[in-house]
Amino acid sequence: MGGKYRITGDKYPRMRRPRRRGRLALLAAAGATVLGVLGWGTLQLVDVFTGGDEATAAGTRGGGCHRADAAAANTSPSAVGAVAAVPKPGTVTVNVLNATTRGGLAKATADELKKRGFRIGDVGNAPKQFDKKVKGVGVLLGPAASLKTSLPLLGTQLPAAELRTDAARKGAEVDLVIGDGFKGLAKKGAADTALARLTASEPEPSPSPSKGC
Repeated sequence: MGGKYRITGDKYPRMRRPRRRGRLALLAAAGATVLGVLGWGTLQLVDVFTGGDEATAAGTRGGGCHRADAAAANTSPSAVGAVAAVPKPGTVTVNVLNATTRGGLAKATADELKKRGFRIGDVGNAPKQFDKKVKGVGVLLGPAASLKTSLPLLGTQLPAAELRTDAARKGAEVDLVIGDGFKGLAKKGAADTALARLTASEPEPSPSPSKGC
């Protein structure tokens, strides 16, 4: 270069690169994020010390009632009243029917039930509906009303039997249909214990709803 100003020596002034705006934007965003996190944490602390009880109370009003209602349903008289309505063996008429190919089971079983206080109705072979079709120990069958009365009572004598009801069936008699797996009634001692436990049971009172409901 000529003129008044000349560059001498072998060193040149270092040119500084212009700062990128992107770096500034990134720093600004990071700062905003940090401030946001700090603010959120502060709000949580405030909520813990001021609004926590209200939130708990709201949760109780919203979900607690459902649990209480479910518990009440499980302990309502309709749910457990069956055991209180169980009749005495002498008032229950049982038809003993043999659905197996083994002879004599119906009569032997009926005789044992009679010794245990039950009234005996028909004794013989099972109808075609059950004949050679019951694989378990047996089926206890009765009208719809017997599900909470005489069927549980008879079930103490043959605990593994299947309980069924027929809505179209009339009267109060129940059937004991002997199946292929039948080996005899329950031992008298065990049956008496189960019967005493069944007849002694009483419905539990329904829990009162909480004040929050």
